[in-house]
Amino acid sequence: MRANKYHVIYKEWAEKIKTGELKAGDTIPSENDLAQIYGTSRETIRKALNLLAQNGFIQKIRGKGSVILDVQKMSFPISGLVSFKEISKGFQAEATTTVHDIGLIKPDAFLMQQLQASKKDEIWKVIRSRKIGDERIILDKDYFLKKHVPMLTKQICESSIYDYLEHNLQLSISFAKKEIVVEECTEEDYKHLDLEGFTHIVVVKNYVYLENTSLFQYTESRHRLDKFRFVDFARRGV
Repeated sequence: MRANKYHVIYKEWAEKIKTGELKAGDTIPSENDLAQIYGTSRETIRKALNLLAQNGFIQKIRGKGSVILDVQKMSFPISGLVSFKEISKGFQAEATTTVHDIGLIKPDAFLMQQLQASKKDEIWKVIRSRKIGDERIILDKDYFLKKHVPMLTKQICESSIYDYLEHNLQLSISFAKKEIVVEECTEEDYKHLDLEGFTHIVVVKNYVYLENTSLFQYTESRHRLDKFRFVDFARRGV
């Protein structure tokens, strides 16, 4: 699956900003300069810049050009659709993943509803804890319809499931619906997380869709209350 050139350019500049190679307040080259650098049209460059603006990386200011925004405040965005591995690149402490459970299951009534599945469907169940520094503070519970994801392994789940889905299975992951709630901690939370006395947990529920609008994944990402600040970036259309 060949990526559009404007998306390649977008990812290259987004990575420079996320890694700190470029700082807040810096400007990036003009459309004309970028078009010459990449040997492409201004329209392609404009698409890449618009994508950077839509995702909160830059602000176009008349007379100054494209100015880089402070993305350090967006360490754990709630509106983006990114993997933990991609997000963890911006963490100061080391981030590791432990897979506690992986296997095929038949859906119960709850999963049938969440994934719009039938009794005949098989579902991959993946339970992983995320350790940042010395503390286990996130528990991810992922469920994938097998008809879209034929195979998963522990090695894939320890690395990046999304990288495998997009590059090996060539799936086009498009959008997600999200719900954020606070719930009482479960026995599973106490077992796999270092809760430090907290009795409640923030749960981000994701319903993830492919480009053809097929729902293929339901996830509960369970976060210790004191460790993550969820940040969104909104831009008013003009």
